[in-house]
Amino acid sequence: MLKAKILFVGPCESGKTVLANFLTESSDITEYNPTQGVRILEFENPHVTGNNKGTGFESCWPALMKDSHGVVIIFNADIPSHLKEIEMWYSCFVQQQLLQDTQCLLIAHHKPGSGSDRGSLSLPSPLNKLKLVHSNLEEDPEEIQLEFIKYLKSIVNSVSESRDREEMSIIT
Repeated sequence: MLKAKILFVGPCESGKTVLANFLTESSDITEYNPTQGVRILEFENPHVTGNNKGTGFESCWPALMKDSHGVVIIFNADIPSHLKEIEMWYSCFVQQQLLQDTQCLLIAHHKPGSGSDRGSLSLPSPLNKLKLVHSNLEEDPEEIQLEFIKYLKSIVNSVSESRDREEMSIIT
C-alpha cells in the first residue's frame, strides 16, 4: 500500500490534536488537553499524521520532517498572534523542506462558540497563495473532512507519480 506522511503543525492551542483525531476518526471531540511534543496517528487513508507542537521541541523537527509529503498548518483564527506564528511554521516546514505550496494546506480552525468569522482573514504573502480552509467542527464538520480528503488525494497522487518517475528512471 502507498503511504504518505502528512505533518500537522501550528501554534499551541490551535486545534491540531482535535482536528487530527477528527480527520483520522481516532476519537470523539473532547475537552482541551495540551499535547506534549509529538503524536503519531496512523490511519488507512493513506498513512501517517504527525502532530507537532513548538516551544522546546525544535531539535526534533528535522527528524519529523524527513520524508514528509505534506504539511497541514493549523491555527486559531481568533488569536491574532497565530497569524504571525504561521509564517514561521510555513518557513520551517514548507519552504526550508523545498515542498511545493500544493503540498501545504492551511486550516483556520474555529473553536466551539468562537463565532467563526470567515471573511476578515488577511494573510501575508506567501501564505495568501496557499489553499485556506476554515474549520468549525460544531457547525460544519463535513466541510473540513471533504477538503482534507481532496488534499490527501492530491498528496497521494503526487507520491504515486514521483514513485512512478523513480521506477522509470531505474528501468531506463
